[in-house]
Amino acid sequence: MQFSLIIPVYNRPDEIEELLESLVQQTYKDRFEVVVVEDGSTIPCGDVVAKFEGRLFISYYFKANSGPGDSRNFGMKKAQGSYFLIFDSDCVIPPHYLQSVHDNLEKGYVDCFGGPDAALDSFSTVQKAINFAMTSFLTTGGIRGKSEKIEKFQPRSFNMGISREAFEASQGFGNIHPGEDPDLSIRLWRLGYNTRLFNDSYVYHKRRIDWQKFYKQVNKFGKCRPILDKWHPQYKKITFLFPTLFMLGLAGSVLLWLFLGFYQFLAFYGAYFVLVFILSSIQNKSLAVGAYSLVAVFIQFYGYGSGYLQSFTKVHLMKQKPQEAFPELFFRV
Repeated sequence: MQFSLIIPVYNRPDEIEELLESLVQQTYKDRFEVVVVEDGSTIPCGDVVAKFEGRLFISYYFKANSGPGDSRNFGMKKAQGSYFLIFDSDCVIPPHYLQSVHDNLEKGYVDCFGGPDAALDSFSTVQKAINFAMTSFLTTGGIRGKSEKIEKFQPRSFNMGISREAFEASQGFGNIHPGEDPDLSIRLWRLGYNTRLFNDSYVYHKRRIDWQKFYKQVNKFGKCRPILDKWHPQYKKITFLFPTLFMLGLAGSVLLWLFLGFYQFLAFYGAYFVLVFILSSIQNKSLAVGAYSLVAVFIQFYGYGSGYLQSFTKVHLMKQKPQEAFPELFFRV
């Protein structure tokens, strides 16, 4: 067996059913294994998984809650395959996915890869707007907008593959969340393993979250980055500062306009958001999605930027230990 698919799930039986149904539709003909790890859910999905016995080679494990990273590690330790594919439970997998991964590994083997995410037509307006914010080259979507080098790609665990050898050498994900994905990539590089982007191995990522949850998510992303820079200083980039600088610049532009009547800088921001609206409207064929994308992009910049500034101040300037400064970012395992 080559592929073992690892899926941690927490209180999302409906989502896991849609994901598993998409795995039944794979065009890949060789046998693959599915390992579902229930991370201490109060709404378990065991009954849903049982429906797919006989349709998929599937196993189900229930464990105490310890976070998605540790649950992925748990699943990989239980799996039988030589190569692990990791998904979030809010993903739908296109029929060509496994065949695409197989073909990419045949053309040029790599011990760890990541793929992009995309939106289905059936996604809600908010989901499509958040997807735009998280993937567009105009935003902090960054890697999902393909701004990272393909050969130095930091996979994200909603769509990621790692060999058994690399997993065992690295011991898998750490207990920070979010941020466990780039941390693992950097540790793999240090061990001599390579990572790569597989452009055509994409998944549909639903992100069933509202605006408040989206802000909380990107704010945590911002808080994690200075911690990762502290742990891995040789891999920090000036671009990680951009969301913070963007929001400080916007606030300064508003003040210049209000008190001095100087509007040129504010006009730049206006032009940027007009561009966001136009591009998202065209890409999604919807003016409503374009309008919602303005909200999504603002939340993304503000949430990430403010989180980064808070974390940089505490971790780098005040020299606080990350686990003490932000205990909510660390799971106990």
